[in-house]
Amino acid sequence: MSVDDLKKLNKNKKLIKKLARKYDAFLIKQIPRLLGPGLSKAGKFPTPISHAEDLAQKVNDVKCTIKFQLKKVLCLGVAVGNVGMTEDQLIGNIMLAINYLVSLLKKGWQNVGSLTIKASMSPPKRLY
Repeated sequence: MSVDDLKKLNKNKKLIKKLARKYDAFLIKQIPRLLGPGLSKAGKFPTPISHAEDLAQKVNDVKCTIKFQLKKVLCLGVAVGNVGMTEDQLIGNIMLAINYLVSLLKKGWQNVGSLTIKASMSPPKRLY
């Protein structure tokens, strides 16, 4: 999309919401203020890129990023793997995710009630 298209789109909040629902992430060369406010409300703030950066590497980085919001909620779900990963890779990702998320909690493991792992069409397995 061109800058003029983005400026026109910025005036229509319904179109911004529709665009935010359609895509998972956004890469933008211009200053993110064109679509930033509308997309940040949807939790999809655009990732700025420069001319010096490799576009393929930036796209890969955005695809590999997992975003989660840790607010005053009792339950949190995080994707830690996919079907193409080996068992060792999944175990490594699960351990890394658990240790990182527990480190964000104020009281650490005292704030964890339970840990459960689940695949898309499988029953949940309790870890802790």
